[in-house]
Amino acid sequence: MSDRFERQRLVPDFGIDGQEKLRNSSVLVIGAGGLGSPILLYLAAMGVGHIGIVDGDQVSISNLNRQVLYGVQDVGKNKAEVAANFLRAQYPDCSFTEILSFISVENVVELIEPYDLVIDGSDNFPTRYLVNDACVLLKKPLVFGAIYQHEGQVSVFNLGIDSCNYRDIFPNPPKADEVPNCSVTGVIGVLPGVIGNLMAMEAVKVLADFGSPLKNRVLFYQAKSASFYEIKISPNPSAYSLMPKNLEELSKTDYELVCEGLPEISWEEIPSQIPSNVLLVDLREPDELPKLENWSPALIPFSQLEENFDLINKRDLIYFFCQSGVRSLKAVRLWQKDFPQKSVFSIRGGMKAMLKN
Repeated sequence: MSDRFERQRLVPDFGIDGQEKLRNSSVLVIGAGGLGSPILLYLAAMGVGHIGIVDGDQVSISNLNRQVLYGVQDVGKNKAEVAANFLRAQYPDCSFTEILSFISVENVVELIEPYDLVIDGSDNFPTRYLVNDACVLLKKPLVFGAIYQHEGQVSVFNLGIDSCNYRDIFPNPPKADEVPNCSVTGVIGVLPGVIGNLMAMEAVKVLADFGSPLKNRVLFYQAKSASFYEIKISPNPSAYSLMPKNLEELSKTDYELVCEGLPEISWEEIPSQIPSNVLLVDLREPDELPKLENWSPALIPFSQLEENFDLINKRDLIYFFCQSGVRSLKAVRLWQKDFPQKSVFSIRGGMKAMLKN
C-alpha cells in the first residue's frame, strides 16, 4: 500500500481497514466547480479507488476565485476533462472517468448506477431534484451540499431505509424568482472550499464506515460569525407523492419544467363546489384511469388543448390536472404564453397526489 496514505492509516478506527475500503470504493461527483474542486482533490488525495466526474461546463475567468482545480491556462476548456487530467497526474493510485456533459434524465441512471456513492456539487435546482430522485430509486447514498454568499449546508441522504432525502426538506422546487444565484448574489471564494471539504469528509465516513455521517441531520456553516449548527430532519410523507415512483417515471419527468416556478395549487385548495366562472380541466387521454369522482371536469386531452383555447378562455380561472402533474405544468406554460392576463394553475401531483391523499 502506498506510503502516501501512511498518516491516515495511523488514525484509530480508520487504519488499514478504512484505507482498503476507500481503495475499493467508487464515487460519482456531479459538478466540478466550486464545491466539486475541493471534493475531487481530497477524495483523490485520500485514496478513493475510482472517481467519476460529471460536468458539461467550461472554465471561465470568473470561476478562478473559488474553483481551485483550474488556472488561467484552462479558461475555455471543459471542467471535467481538465480536472481528470490534473488528478491523474497528481494521484496515480486512483482512476478517473470524465463525463463531458451535464447530467440529465437521459443519462442519470447510466451514470449513477455503477457507483457506490454520489456527491452532488451542482448549483441548480433541476439537477438537485433529478439527482436526489435517481439516488432514491437506485438506493444510492447521496452527499449534498449548497452555498450562498457566506453560508453553506451539508447533509447525507439515502443512507439506509430510515434515511431522509432532499425532498423531505424541500418537497417542492422553489419558484424561479425565489432562487438565489451566485452570479447575481455573489459568493465568498473560500466558502466552497469549507463546504466542499465537509462533503468530502462525509463521503469518506460513509465509504470507510468511519464515524457518524450526517444522516437525518443538516449541518449549517455561517462564515461571517465562524459558527456551526445543525438541525435534525425526519421523513416527510407528502414528499413521496411528488417524486417519480420508478425509473420509467423518472425518465419522463421534465425537471427544468418542474423547477420553472409555474403556478401550482393542491387538491385541498380546490373548492368542493366549482363556481361558474372557474373551469377544471382534465388533460388526460380518455383511457387513463382513475376518473375524478368529486368534481365534473372538462375532458380536454393535452394533445387537443390548443385547439380548445377559445372554449377554455371563456372562464376567469382555470385549474389543469393530469396523471402526475407534468402535462398540467406544460399546459400552464402554453396558456401563460397566449393569455398572460388569465389566472391559471396546475394541480400539483395530479391524480397520483389525489390518490395519495
